[in-house]
Amino acid sequence: MAKTANTTTDIDHFIKTAGLDSKREKEIGQHIGYRYDVNLVPDYRRLTPFLKKYLEVMQWKDLNWLEDVHLGYEEGKAAVFDRNINGWVTVPEGVTLPDNQQDRDMLARELLIKFQMSPHHPMVDLCKAYRKF
Repeated sequence: MAKTANTTTDIDHFIKTAGLDSKREKEIGQHIGYRYDVNLVPDYRRLTPFLKKYLEVMQWKDLNWLEDVHLGYEEGKAAVFDRNINGWVTVPEGVTLPDNQQDRDMLARELLIKFQMSPHHPMVDLCKAYRKF
């Protein structure tokens, strides 16, 4: 997370606090994520085994398309936002959440990829309905 006047670089900032740092965030009662530098590279030492294998199989050197994916909360449940469906995907029951934000974000990236590859993803139905070839 980039430094601002009211925050630190503590990776657990949003676990330990409400994350409402600016005057505007406090007024509206929610975090404004785009205020921070979303181009900061995730700590690759914290990659899950799945993400390591995914990078290897895809022959990619980074997760740049996933750098701004973070674990959040929807209606009190841990969730990750999927832009393709413009909605939150909740973390399955029984998944133990890591105790720091960096590891939670890596878990969110893994869950998002797995959901997007799943036959249950809404894009599968759209593909079947509208595929031209």
